[in-house]
Amino acid sequence: QVQLVESGGGLVQDGGSLRLSCAASGRTFSNYAMGWFRQAPGKEREFVAAIHRRGNIRLYGDSVKGRFTISRDNAANTVYLQMTSLNSDDTAVYFCAQGDYSSRSTDYDVWGQGTQVTVSS
Repeated sequence: QVQLVESGGGLVQDGGSLRLSCAASGRTFSNYAMGWFRQAPGKEREFVAAIHRRGNIRLYGDSVKGRFTISRDNAANTVYLQMTSLNSDDTAVYFCAQGDYSSRSTDYDVWGQGTQVTVSS
């Protein structure tokens, strides 16, 4: 059974930092790109970041460029999202996903359950 489990979400103050993790299991991790998406209440799911299966190419959404960093550890079957300079617009449920290297949610076929990130001002 293919499974993604996110962790690391929580409440953080405006301007703070947080690191999300996503542990994968069930198929060969290094064969797939990994992505992070987020969804705020009443809004559509938004692309945050993606990393190529080899870890040498990264893609970011415009709203997080320069503030968020995606990385992966293929030996640990884990992808990370380091978030800095957080603001209230970053408040959302964050999902990790596994699939083809892309900013489109439809290119990912496995999704985690999500982790809540709340930024307080």
